[in-house]
Amino acid sequence: QVQLVESGGGLVQAGGSLRLSCAASGRTFSSYNMGWFRQAPGKEREFVAAISRTDSTTYYADSVKGRFTVSRDNAKNTVYLQMNSLKPEDTAVYSCAADSGSIWYFREHRRYDYWGQGTQVTVSS
Repeated sequence: QVQLVESGGGLVQAGGSLRLSCAASGRTFSSYNMGWFRQAPGKEREFVAAISRTDSTTYYADSVKGRFTVSRDNAKNTVYLQMNSLKPEDTAVYSCAADSGSIWYFREHRRYDYWGQGTQVTVSS
């Protein structure tokens, strides 16, 4: 089992940057595929980015490609989401999630096993 705690959210102007962190408990962090999702008020939770446990292959939603970068530091049990060129439509609660399955459906939030509590990101115009 793993517990996840996000940090780094806040209020930023359009065009600005934020770096989210997701710290995991336990000694098996490197065995989890990790994902970032977001949910805006009145909208479904959507996939943002993901990073594999094997070779740190990364995946991005089209809406954030080229602006966001996901990375992980297994020595620190932490996954990061660097968000640049932020837009008002990026406003949402951002959550990290861990997947331990043998087949990884990285876009499917229902497939993830563990979730953090989320951190609010607000981008003003």
